[in-house]
Amino acid sequence: MARTARSSLATPSREVRSLFTKHFGVPPIHIVHAPGRLELLGNHTDYNQGLVMSVAVDKYIQIAASPRKDGKIELFSASFPEPATFWSNELKKNPDVPWADYLKGVLEQLRKRGVNFNGFNAAIHGDVPMGAGMSSSAALEVATALIVRRLYPFSLTETGAATPPKVNDKGELPSLAPRERLNFARLCQAAENQFVGVQSGLLDQISSLFGRAWQVMSIDFNSLTVDYAPIAGEAIIVCNSGVKHQLVGGEYNELRQNCESAASKLGAKSLRFVELKSVESNKAKLTTREYECARHVVSEIARVVAAERALREDDHRQFGQFMFQSHASSKDFLRNSTPELDLLVELARAHPGCLGARLTGGGFGGATINLVAHHQAEDFMSYMATQYQDRTGHHLKPIFCQIVDGAE
Repeated sequence: MARTARSSLATPSREVRSLFTKHFGVPPIHIVHAPGRLELLGNHTDYNQGLVMSVAVDKYIQIAASPRKDGKIELFSASFPEPATFWSNELKKNPDVPWADYLKGVLEQLRKRGVNFNGFNAAIHGDVPMGAGMSSSAALEVATALIVRRLYPFSLTETGAATPPKVNDKGELPSLAPRERLNFARLCQAAENQFVGVQSGLLDQISSLFGRAWQVMSIDFNSLTVDYAPIAGEAIIVCNSGVKHQLVGGEYNELRQNCESAASKLGAKSLRFVELKSVESNKAKLTTREYECARHVVSEIARVVAAERALREDDHRQFGQFMFQSHASSKDFLRNSTPELDLLVELARAHPGCLGARLTGGGFGGATINLVAHHQAEDFMSYMATQYQDRTGHHLKPIFCQIVDGAE
């Protein structure tokens, strides 16, 4: 999990600084940012201890904050009209401001781990598109944990809070070491699982924290290690179908339950340790839905292994073919695609500049991720917008994404 020096790619903070100053009347003391992520390959394999290839992208959640001494926390978001105000020792859901649950969940997990913090004012601004498979929720969780670290410094071990780190001559905290980044990712996952109620894996949080500019992350969710491989020559373009993407308490949890049940019936700790021939030979032991989920996950993990090899060998066209295969498996077996996503992949496949396309994120709406020859990116974006509107009547604005460093 070793990390090289961070790149010089800039992250804008002017908007969140202005938002804070306008709302609270004074400039903020600290600002943090956490990027969204895109899953290149490895759909629903993370919580099966499988393999995923992902990237952090230049769409951010930013939090500007200043401490206060009365124990009160006031949150203001540019995306929602109602602010959230509550005491730091009273972390309860408020149906009037459900967006604050992600922050409250992180604060609750910090408390459980022995992190001491007081009140604070915070403004939240972001350009991570909702429902586009970039996990704005994980970026918000990660940014929350990091802003509390800035406001009330602490170190985080596997067992809880530890001696706070020392600041340098400029008053800056040291960068997080890889092991501590993983502890932050686990804390944010626990917030989403336990407070928000979505039984998500670690993919979103690890991707936001471990991203590296111009690099694809290969994440092993059995060993919880991250490797990197450069990718150049192609653009990553996201096409949002415009279909509402909703997984909370619904399809995501159902898919996870079927995967875990299938693994148990196949005598395995998780589907990571199951071969495809075993799934096929023991099909009678599984329900139809368990078989379909297992069939997809086991074959998807094998695709990631092959795709990693293709990327190392600089065979990006073969890598793209694995993306198309992944989408077909999601559609036919996991059944988390939609007619709109299928159409977007069909249209992308017909463009000569597109090497690969598939749904990204959890599915059930959302978006597709497209690997496109860089010199044909603008033509691809224009083509997709025109074709999708002609076929569906819906406006499409493709999103060009740059691969960036993770949160700091």
